[in-house]
Amino acid sequence: MRETQLYVDGHWTGGDNRFEIISPVTGTVIGMVAEGTRADVQQALDAANAAWPDWSRRSAFERSRLLEAVAQRIIERRDELANTLTLEQGKPLYSEAYQEVDELVEYFRLAAGDGLRLEGFCPPSMDARKRVIVQRVPRGVIGIITPWNWPYTMPAELIAPALAAGNAVVWAPAPSTSLCAVLLTECIVEAGLPAGLLNLVTGYGAVVGDEIAVNKVTHAIGFIGSIETGHKVAARAAGKELLLEMGGNGPLIVLDDADLDRAADAIIKGAFLCAGQSCSAAELILVQETVHQALLERLADIIPTQIRLGDPFARETTMGPLNNEGVASKMDQHVRDALAKGASLVSGGARANNFPTPLYYQPTLLDQVTGQMQVATHETFGPVVPVQVIRDVDEALTIVNTSTYGLTTAIFTQDLKKAMQFADVVRSGTVVINDTTNWYEPHIAFGGAAGSRSGIGRVGGRTVFEKFTDYKTVFIDLA
Repeated sequence: MRETQLYVDGHWTGGDNRFEIISPVTGTVIGMVAEGTRADVQQALDAANAAWPDWSRRSAFERSRLLEAVAQRIIERRDELANTLTLEQGKPLYSEAYQEVDELVEYFRLAAGDGLRLEGFCPPSMDARKRVIVQRVPRGVIGIITPWNWPYTMPAELIAPALAAGNAVVWAPAPSTSLCAVLLTECIVEAGLPAGLLNLVTGYGAVVGDEIAVNKVTHAIGFIGSIETGHKVAARAAGKELLLEMGGNGPLIVLDDADLDRAADAIIKGAFLCAGQSCSAAELILVQETVHQALLERLADIIPTQIRLGDPFARETTMGPLNNEGVASKMDQHVRDALAKGASLVSGGARANNFPTPLYYQPTLLDQVTGQMQVATHETFGPVVPVQVIRDVDEALTIVNTSTYGLTTAIFTQDLKKAMQFADVVRSGTVVINDTTNWYEPHIAFGGAAGSRSGIGRVGGRTVFEKFTDYKTVFIDLA
């Protein structure tokens, strides 16, 4: 069992009050984590405000070299990072945890490169004797609040570009994966980051996250998490620049000309990655009635063979436990609601027996789902495939566009013209044609469509820099 402290102004400090980290895998206490206070956040913000001006004046190439050093340190601690991720978060070591650590390396390498290409411009002046320079400059202190489902890569897609652009960071991670946050902070510190530029304040969101959002000396907020929490953060951070990446229910449409084997495989990948605890999970399958039965039979056949629930440290396991009781209880509620309203349970539908904790949930397949069920209209965030029959692509479009979500949508059809016409009009930040809703590349923009509840701004690649930098205009009089 590990006991941890906060990291503020270049020092590990605090820890008089701690909370337990209980593994969803074993049910045992695996860590005692420092419980930060509002005063701790204030100290972190003060340190960040003192540190970022010097950092911003350093060469972009110097900042890039440091981020490359972080990537190298992550590689050196790969096994430790992956094993801690599995024990604390619950995702399978061999099929998912190592993959997340490897992707974490890429986030720091991408930011190291993108920070070298922050371009301004020189527009013409109305006065022929003047020159104009418009520069991209750091905002200052970025408050970052992150979730537990990807406790390495989701913080990195905010922290790495924030540092590359010349900002300082105060970070509040999800409490239930705070050990992962400490390990990632150690990697960044060991790479040689100057004091005050990254400050880690573990604790509860209502305290540390709220103080980061509301405090006047935070200049911008980067948030990844649930819609409910994101809206609270936005309200408390009113007036600051916001980057909010929130939830969705990942509609995946299967039309009558689709390759059904490929569609079934994509549904499995979309629904059960990270035990369904993904904002882009395939949580609503809209299948045209003429191929409904054929697709359902394929899903019923392959779920038991491809999804192997078990000990996440075992090599053969492809799905581990849910992370916490809150998400497991919501899964219970959504399944009960669907069955009470007429859905048909094809497989799963309950927590699995004979495991160390009650967080292991059977992979679940529901048929005859309708738009009146919570599993169709909400973000379940669990290992479930809800199948709803549609008449045609127009009905699918209506269902997606009247939803409050707008994060990711996928469509399966062999008619590229039809797919592109759908992509043009669907209200979704990402549209995937003939692949899983979970398809994502870290250098590509990702976020919610305007007008939806799925977010503001974009994570991924250079798009983050748009939120974490500002414009500065300089006029030069040559007269």
